[in-house]
Amino acid sequence: MATTFTVGVAQIDCRLGDVEANLASYEGELREAKGRGIDLLVFPELSLTGYFLKDMVSTVALDAASPVLRRLRDLSRETVAFVAGAVEERPEYRFHNAAMLFDAGELVHVHRKVYLPTYGLFDELRYLARGDRVRAFESRFGRTAMLLCEDLWHPSTAYIAAMDRALTLIVPSASPILGLERGELPENAAYWQRTNGVTAESYGVHLVYANRVGFEDGVGFWGGSEILGPSGEILARAKYYESDMIAAEVDLVAVRRKRIVAPMLRDENLDLTINELVRIRGGGAPAEERVRASHGASGIVPRAVKAAPRAAAVKARRGRVKVAKLAKARKTARRR
Repeated sequence: MATTFTVGVAQIDCRLGDVEANLASYEGELREAKGRGIDLLVFPELSLTGYFLKDMVSTVALDAASPVLRRLRDLSRETVAFVAGAVEERPEYRFHNAAMLFDAGELVHVHRKVYLPTYGLFDELRYLARGDRVRAFESRFGRTAMLLCEDLWHPSTAYIAAMDRALTLIVPSASPILGLERGELPENAAYWQRTNGVTAESYGVHLVYANRVGFEDGVGFWGGSEILGPSGEILARAKYYESDMIAAEVDLVAVRRKRIVAPMLRDENLDLTINELVRIRGGGAPAEERVRASHGASGIVPRAVKAAPRAAAVKARRGRVKVAKLAKARKTARRR
């Protein structure tokens, strides 16, 4: 595992539904990246297919036998390692918005988007299946995790990746222009930049955010891809609204320094988090706690509530005794 490597982002436009044209664009970007000494190049979300696919999802999807998938493997052998944004078709004919890491001729890891936005101009959940896991994984670039766009807007995903010992977080995105009338920078672009910085610094990780540019169905994408260090510092940022390629050195020793100075992950109480989430999923606090809260500062809990668990246990024990006696009686009757 290398402790330093150069990561890049190919901030590109893509053609909706035209995998061959987008694959040609990938090849050009990868050969440029190789010439610039980049070790790992990240492409935006669904940049191999276009974003607003709707009914085209099944026609552009890559299954295990896809010639496009073979070509992507070959490109990772001929050029540099890269993260592709594509639609993956599973053997059970489920289609996923996927980020795929290729390196040295192999498909190393696939992340299937967990949170599919279906609000405003987004309609992913209508056409795609949800992913069901967030995993960090080992690679020659250190322990890494990938999230896709909206995934990062849910705090649990980055938390899971960090607790799974990720040192670098890769986030391909297809973020459209929203709220531009309020300033030169779209409102959601400013939100992304704040989120990226807080995530990188909070968990002491390098974060690679790869957004796209161009237009689809009248919707524009703002670009602004960026690479951040583990203190939230910006190592490189791409142009807004234009195709661009950026690169920066990732130094995993910087992660070590950050986590020594701010050891929040070391001190994280994972059992507390799990226990409280299980409690919340089960409907909240036990009955006695809910009643105590409802009685305010007095803290007086009615005797019936306190006695309820004990009464339930006695009832269960009597039931077991009754069943045992009935079974014994039946056994005696058969012998007669």
